[in-house]
Amino acid sequence: MENYYKMSDVLSVIRSGIEDLRSSERKVAEYVLKNPETVITLSITDLAEEAGTSEPTVIRFCRKLGLKGFMDLKLGLARDLPSSQYIHESVSEGDTLPRIFNKMLKAAKEAINDTMNGMDMELLEKASQLLASARRIEFYGVGGSGAVARDAQHKFFRLGIPCLVYDDPHMQAMSAALLGPGDVVVAVSHTGSTKDILDSVRIAREAGAAIIGITGHGKSPLARICDVALAVHSKEAALRLAPMTSRLAQLAVIDVLFVSVAMRNYAETKERLNMVKRSLVDKRP
Repeated sequence: MENYYKMSDVLSVIRSGIEDLRSSERKVAEYVLKNPETVITLSITDLAEEAGTSEPTVIRFCRKLGLKGFMDLKLGLARDLPSSQYIHESVSEGDTLPRIFNKMLKAAKEAINDTMNGMDMELLEKASQLLASARRIEFYGVGGSGAVARDAQHKFFRLGIPCLVYDDPHMQAMSAALLGPGDVVVAVSHTGSTKDILDSVRIAREAGAAIIGITGHGKSPLARICDVALAVHSKEAALRLAPMTSRLAQLAVIDVLFVSVAMRNYAETKERLNMVKRSLVDKRP
């Protein structure tokens, strides 16, 4: 089953070559064949668990297909979906604007509710404590997660804590190497398996910084190397054209952390925010 990367029908490739796979790889193949739409929404960790195997086995399975990795598998499966569902899971071709409106807001509500019900309050408290006592905070994200990281930095710098945001992997790596004990990195990644983010986080850990991860799964590769992993639940597939419901849930968690840290020293925070407001007076007509 080699050199099939250019073939459009990944499922056909799997069916035709399943007999040539090892028993562990066959478990992955059987799960993918039965649940192709579900696989698109899973992380590599999720798929390994659902198939009853390991992440390295999933990677070997993908390479047997001639794919570069797990994301290529998901993209190949997504090609067979209706184009409208490729944009958003809930939307179907022919939906009217009011129907799209209702479906989108319902999906956003479900993501927020799932995050509320699934959040570990002890981990959230630990994250708040780390941020409140941080000497320096750096926010890391790439792509859509980079926008969430920028929003976080836009809020937290107002508290008087030195903080920066990097969405360029090279800048992340260089800055991470200069961190030390007392510094905190907040890494945002819905999949929790983005290589650039994982590399930057490992460098920051080796330098002595504490790591807070905001990710879509508590068992993702990112979660496993964090001091605190905050699982933001969303049914959204990681390969959609742009993050939607996952982004909203991530932003909500950032807001919770910001307010929590701000309230730990209310008097000082109030004064700092008043200073910020006064600085903007002349900017408004």
